[in-house]
Amino acid sequence: MKIAVVGTGYVGLVTGSCFADLGNQVTCVDVDKRKVRDLNKGLVPIFEPGLVDIVRRNKGSRLFFTTDLAKAVQASDLIFIAVNTPPKAQGEADITNVKAVARGIAKSINRYKIIINKSTVPIGMGDIVTQIILEHGPKNVAFDVVSNPEFLREGSAVSDLLHPDRVVIGAAQRSAAEKVAELYKPLQRPILITDLKSAEMIKYASNAFLAAKISFVNEIANLCDKVGADILQVTKGMSYDSRIGNQFLSAGLGFGGSCFPKDVSALVQIGKKSRYAFRMLPKVLEVNQYQRRYFLEKISRAAGALKGKTFAVWGLSFKPNTDDLREAPSLTVIPALLSKGAQVRVYDPASMPKARTLFKRAKFCKDAYEAAQGTDAVLVLTDWNEFKQVDFAKLKSMVKTPVVIDGRNMYDSREMAEKGFAYHGMGRGETAGF
Repeated sequence: MKIAVVGTGYVGLVTGSCFADLGNQVTCVDVDKRKVRDLNKGLVPIFEPGLVDIVRRNKGSRLFFTTDLAKAVQASDLIFIAVNTPPKAQGEADITNVKAVARGIAKSINRYKIIINKSTVPIGMGDIVTQIILEHGPKNVAFDVVSNPEFLREGSAVSDLLHPDRVVIGAAQRSAAEKVAELYKPLQRPILITDLKSAEMIKYASNAFLAAKISFVNEIANLCDKVGADILQVTKGMSYDSRIGNQFLSAGLGFGGSCFPKDVSALVQIGKKSRYAFRMLPKVLEVNQYQRRYFLEKISRAAGALKGKTFAVWGLSFKPNTDDLREAPSLTVIPALLSKGAQVRVYDPASMPKARTLFKRAKFCKDAYEAAQGTDAVLVLTDWNEFKQVDFAKLKSMVKTPVVIDGRNMYDSREMAEKGFAYHGMGRGETAGF
């Protein structure tokens, strides 16, 4: 098929590149001239495992990059809108970019097209895009608008697109939905066709449920600290229940990134506009924010007064295998430590170039060991694989005080004690009585 993908962020670039790899002719469009120029050179602006190889393998043959929206629209049969919908001050999604793209499509449409919302948008956005094209496009050209929400996780986005749990396609006309479904049939995965608004709701409902699951297990973990239970044993026992499963039961510093915080906030605002006040979801966000404060309390209990202390921070991105810092725990923890008069030495395998502008008072180090040199405690904020196989004998010889405060529960508390470290995890029972 001939496809245009408008937007070359995480969703747009992964979507366009993978569809090209499946044999389609794809043109990715972006207003950022520098980004388009770099992509045409094979330079990928985001850290995403496997993406560079796919872009370079297809660039110039099936995958093209341009700033010319009109030309891309006119040459394509399917047009994906995959632009950013950032949160506004109150949490609702800002749909300015989607509207702008819809107007651009309307001015360029020259024959029947299927316009596909890939961006995460409020319920009813399909109707808004339809109205924009009717108002600004030619009167004699037919089109259909489809919702095809993305379920891509940063760090595994390529795999998620090529091996999805399900594909959701919403449309007013089933024929349009079935045409889009043809794109995904080679993947041999379940395809669900719904109406437009149900498809839009599935995206928000899915992310809100997963976020609620994370906040729930973090509350249980905090109670485990108080009563002396171990959250790892608790969640293991829970996960054997087929109704619960083992996904998203990792206690820690809460969720971050570009989806869960934004989408839960947006869903709360959608409820308000629809005269329904969510009772649970605001608490999901509240618990998530509290986890960072709770971690800082652990640091204070373990290290005492923070002024004059030096801490190593392992991991800056909100999760491993990405350089994304949006809503990352590091954005809360590091400034809080610095404001208390502590010094901070940091290391992250991917996100340090982005982080340098955010943490100007922190010392950036070449690896985890250098970050730990002469520190009073090591703080684990992101569970990168390279932190799992640490030479703890070497680490102990480098630190001032052998203390590890693990926000991701990467290590075994008994083994850490045997290696001579004071170990503090999340919900591991070691702070009972506080």
